[in-house]
Amino acid sequence: MKTMKSAIFVILAAAIMAGFSFSAQAAWGTKELDTEQSAVAFAREASRGGYNVVTARELKNWIDQKKDMLIVDTMPYEASYKKQHIPGAVQMEFPIPEMTSLDEKTKAALLKILGSNKDRTIVFYCGFVKCTRSHNGALWARKLGYTNVYRFPGGIKAWNEAGFPVAKAD
Repeated sequence: MKTMKSAIFVILAAAIMAGFSFSAQAAWGTKELDTEQSAVAFAREASRGGYNVVTARELKNWIDQKKDMLIVDTMPYEASYKKQHIPGAVQMEFPIPEMTSLDEKTKAALLKILGSNKDRTIVFYCGFVKCTRSHNGALWARKLGYTNVYRFPGGIKAWNEAGFPVAKAD
């Protein structure tokens, strides 16, 4: 839990500092309220979900180190996953609004994808920070007893911005 709180603090700080990436003069009073709203919404989602967070560079390092993990793309297959996804990721679509329940069919599909090792590192991602599909995946993995769950909030947008390779579905 301490790791999650530290990660949330880092993300909040980074989100707030993003407003200062332009000149300090231009940042004052322009979009700080939007940045703050996004940062707080994300922090609250992560707190409710009980999962950890990982950055694009950290995830890329894990992939390069061949860390034993499962990466789950939560975007729609045709609209997103088929066109581009993080190499090695599997796909399971989740809705955007926070899911308060999980039907048996969806639960069975999620358990099948996640596997029986409840301690394996599992990373969920979607399109970008404001997209909450990855929140739903990570939230329900934690509720189902998986212990090493991460959300990659920047999603495929941050992955592309970092210049990291993508794969396409056949």
